[in-house]
Amino acid sequence: MRITAKGQVTIPKEVRHRMGLLPGCEVEFVEDGRRVYIRKAEGPTRGERLVARMRGRGDVRMSTDEILTLTRGRT
Repeated sequence: MRITAKGQVTIPKEVRHRMGLLPGCEVEFVEDGRRVYIRKAEGPTRGERLVARMRGRGDVRMSTDEILTLTRGRT
């Protein structure tokens, strides 16, 4: 297997299936001496980290119905 000019490699389908690596799955690289391992990332996902960082930052006091009316153009 070769690394592309962009640093990409293709993980064989059998390995992805066996390891549960689905599209959008986050992975991390672990160095161990002269070897590098790839594994599923542990802990919160990128999306979960983003939500946690944004939680409580909103300053608009609107109900869900008011937001839906505003975004969907209902009167």
